[in-house]
Amino acid sequence: MMTTRRAILAGGSLLTSASLFLNIPIAVAQPVEAGGAPEPARGPLETAIQAYIYGYPLVTVEMTRRVTTNAVKPEGLHGPMGQFASLREYPTAAFKDVTAPNADTLYSSAWLDLSQGPWILQLPDEHGRYYLMPMLEAWTNVFTSPGTRTTGTGAGEFAIVGPGWHGELPPGTEELRSSTNLVWIIGRTYCTGTPEDYTAVHALQDRYKLVPLSGYGKPYTPPPGKVDPSIDMKATPREQVERMDTISYFKLLAELMKQNPPYAEDAPILARLARIGLVPGKDFDSSKLTSVPNIQDVPKVGVERIMAHFTAGGADLNGWVFFKPGGRYGTDYIQRALVTRVGLGCNLTEDAVYPTAATDGSGQKLDGTNKYVIRFPKGQMPPVRGFWSLTMYDAQYFFVPNPLNRYTLSQRNALKASPDGSVDLYIQAANPGPDKESNWLPAPSGPFNLMLRLYWPKEHPPSLLDGTWQPPAVERVT
Repeated sequence: MMTTRRAILAGGSLLTSASLFLNIPIAVAQPVEAGGAPEPARGPLETAIQAYIYGYPLVTVEMTRRVTTNAVKPEGLHGPMGQFASLREYPTAAFKDVTAPNADTLYSSAWLDLSQGPWILQLPDEHGRYYLMPMLEAWTNVFTSPGTRTTGTGAGEFAIVGPGWHGELPPGTEELRSSTNLVWIIGRTYCTGTPEDYTAVHALQDRYKLVPLSGYGKPYTPPPGKVDPSIDMKATPREQVERMDTISYFKLLAELMKQNPPYAEDAPILARLARIGLVPGKDFDSSKLTSVPNIQDVPKVGVERIMAHFTAGGADLNGWVFFKPGGRYGTDYIQRALVTRVGLGCNLTEDAVYPTAATDGSGQKLDGTNKYVIRFPKGQMPPVRGFWSLTMYDAQYFFVPNPLNRYTLSQRNALKASPDGSVDLYIQAANPGPDKESNWLPAPSGPFNLMLRLYWPKEHPPSLLDGTWQPPAVERVT
């Protein structure tokens, strides 16, 4: 059994709060410390907004869990707790369960409750195929990521244990300890998308197994799940989160913090949240907020502030926003909330990075009424040890329907090079013609976003991680 390089939670950068108040009289927050504004500006309304941002990942994870585990048996990405639910084909434009889905790897998702004891994860020999099994705790931090980069592609067994568990594990299993009892495994297995490769990946997915420690070494059949008819299965988890009123949101947040206690480094913001009735381990005391003017506007302002952090949250590389860190956030709560909203389930930076473009190289918003080109000079394709892809999303970070059902371009496409060796990618709504169709990424008729994924990015030059390589600008064709 090879040793996993454990992901250790690290402190993040200072929280930057953008000022988008939608004509609501709220004191302007200054980015002076993790958690938000300086003390003089932090009244109950401002504190409530900070609390909304702080709790956004935890509430979103819970809503996602409710929707995706509300099933009798695994089907698509829906399956009962403690069972893998695997996509057998790439998502289509109808898929709305998770923002910013990919069409590079087939997902295998599983939710675990560790409060009753550890679970054993059994993985087969991948025979050199790229895969990874990142595990998120309830606050969206990736606490470990078995896979090609860290453990190789051989078979293995891992024991996933909760924060308070102590005991003996089966010989040969590697302990992976979560800081919360709720764990989300978001496995990804590379697939070319051909019928033959789908068959090969399906055989691997069928061998991804989860067994409670109490059932290890014995015949084990997962129990069927139960469907809760009160759970909304039509609205996306994000829609369900953002339509909650302020008091309902904080009541749920308080309940979730009982089950998934915050980190020790969260003490400063927790001291402030106590002033508005949010105390870990206790019910929410709504009496501290019900008479606060404009308190009903907290969700709207909170979401606006999260999205206003989009450009501040990452480096600008030729119009692409490159977010670091990914997968571990420390006390950078607004970064954590932003990644939750636009890319829930984000990998560790070492496993994958996601430069994202909402504007062209001149700073103008991307819109399908225009035509664009991305030109990679000869020898300057994205530097990766795994693989790369370019994905098209609409304004809400979901796939865009198109006649080709093509949502990405990647190195598995038969991309045509120009005579000088450069490669042009055509980003537009209309088909550019037979001679360019292989390099065409269909756009919607309105606003859109692009995401460039680099799986297992190279650590040494040329590298996106150290700035020695940058993605070329999205150029508007005039």
